[in-house]
Amino acid sequence: MKKRYWIFIILVVILTIALRLYRVTAPVADWHSFRQTDTASVAQMYVRNGIDLLHPRYQDLSNIQSGKDNPSGWRMVEFPLYQGLAAAAARLYPSVSVDIWLRLVTIFSAAGTAALITLLLFEVSSPLTAVLAGFVYAILPYSVFYGRTILPETFAVFWAMLSIYLSLTATNGAKSSIWGIIAAAVAGAIAVLVKPTAGFLLLPVPYVILMRHKVSVASVIRLGLYALICLLPFYGWRVWILQYPEGIPVFDWLLNKGNIRFKGAWFQWIFAKRVAELILGYWGIVPLSLGFLVRPGKKEGWLFSVMAAGALAYLTVFAAGNVQHDYYQILLLPVISIYVARGIAFLMTEKMFSPIARYGVLIASCLFMLAFSWYTMRTYYWINRPEIIEAGIMADKLLPKDAKVIAPYNGDTTFLYQTKRQGWPLGFDIDKKLKMGATHYVTVSPTDDDWETMTLAKTYTVLVRNEKFAIIDLTKPKSP
Repeated sequence: MKKRYWIFIILVVILTIALRLYRVTAPVADWHSFRQTDTASVAQMYVRNGIDLLHPRYQDLSNIQSGKDNPSGWRMVEFPLYQGLAAAAARLYPSVSVDIWLRLVTIFSAAGTAALITLLLFEVSSPLTAVLAGFVYAILPYSVFYGRTILPETFAVFWAMLSIYLSLTATNGAKSSIWGIIAAAVAGAIAVLVKPTAGFLLLPVPYVILMRHKVSVASVIRLGLYALICLLPFYGWRVWILQYPEGIPVFDWLLNKGNIRFKGAWFQWIFAKRVAELILGYWGIVPLSLGFLVRPGKKEGWLFSVMAAGALAYLTVFAAGNVQHDYYQILLLPVISIYVARGIAFLMTEKMFSPIARYGVLIASCLFMLAFSWYTMRTYYWINRPEIIEAGIMADKLLPKDAKVIAPYNGDTTFLYQTKRQGWPLGFDIDKKLKMGATHYVTVSPTDDDWETMTLAKTYTVLVRNEKFAIIDLTKPKSP
């Protein structure tokens, strides 16, 4: 690769990081904070109790996610490497909160992904398309927001893209490099461990290993080795967590709850609301569509078509999950960025139309794409209930470190996370929770209009009560 291309890669990385530093120190109470805090609380527990990757715990002791009471707070979902890295950094540099470290891991993962997209296209496409793809990934408002959230998806995408890139470079010569294939497999194993759905991004790897050279016994063996290294750790992790069923959330609904797959609502929510509106701001459909129409080059072959097929397979298999949650589309960003870049490159270089028409369409599409997407995405940074932050800070000051807190928030763990204590994100059944060790009740419904608050305030000692929140000590009943 020519040395001057590295200048563009560095610019892409700098831009990716700079945009995602926006509100990096904000409390974890913005869009999808319930999922972010579930992830962050594992790291928070690591900071407090030490890092044990095989026994991740979090703050929620309820039965909401698994259907079983979880008194130990097990969190047996993705392998917690993402949280472990951030917790290790927070223990080494405690002056920076674990929330910020988690966001920084995501941000640097996004920067790495942007660089890998650019490098990948330098290998198989034109330099113009390569640079454009990196910049598209860097600046899409959807990519910017989710490239700094506390979720494992961006971290997993980085490892998946690294696996694809390493498998591509390992097969660039006349003979494929066995060590390159092994390195690619290790990266793929991390991706699948961190987020199993990242496996759909790895579909280009078999194509790269088998089809870039003629199919042979050697290439089949290499593919088998890749699959073994990639999938064996994931299988081991899934077997391991079966010991902790109370920590495994119910997940089968993600596939096809309500038989939504291929229904009108499925197409509407995924392709109209999420891809067209949220990610591409409507107008980005123009370069995206042109990107799909561009004939692939000889070096590229079917590489990106296979990647797009993997994205469609992911949307199809996890139909309900993709309809329910808009962060599920993080895995689509590399594919969308590549095809949008191909469309932009087409408008910049195609001579069939007049320059005025081509650049007019290009400028309008890109500007409106960013403007309309940002118009929605800007609201994702908002914190709509700042009182939970204030209540959490006060609870952290007043309560013992081993307190177990009831923090009612309709089952959302965002409020509980602010207290930095284990407990329950839902009220009701107070007597049962007391038997399970509940010591304090923290609420942002502090008035007597709330029946539960009124009853507990009459029965137990009130530590703090104002117009925003109340903290009640359940270990100190009032004298009759």
